[in-house]
Amino acid sequence: MKSSVYDATVIELPKIHDVAGNITAINNAEGVLPFNVKRVYYLYDVPGGESRGAHAHKELQQLIISASGSFDITLDDGQTRRTFQLSKPYYGLFMPAGLWRELNNFSSGAICLVLASHDYNENDYINNYSKFKDFKS
Repeated sequence: MKSSVYDATVIELPKIHDVAGNITAINNAEGVLPFNVKRVYYLYDVPGGESRGAHAHKELQQLIISASGSFDITLDDGQTRRTFQLSKPYYGLFMPAGLWRELNNFSSGAICLVLASHDYNENDYINNYSKFKDFKS
């Protein structure tokens, strides 16, 4: 898998401003994402000091959004590491397949919203870093 941490990009999502509150909508047909969304899930109530992730995907692409609060995502392509902080609900981090990721530094009340290109598939996960390095070579 040839993806690198430099293929991951922060995408500004469409925001409709209203004095009563803002809204951001993401539709498959609009081309905001380089994939169609097949699955949506979110992480919440992550205790302070805990990390999530620590895996890679063989084929799955994702857009990760901080729906509330903030957290860091550290990406690794087997050679280079890059860290992004997400803290605004109208920005998302596009993650191509083939990158190791770790999520940490969750603020109190943070909600991590994930839009995924595929349904859940246990066989798509690489949960061991040395196996990830083998996959990348």
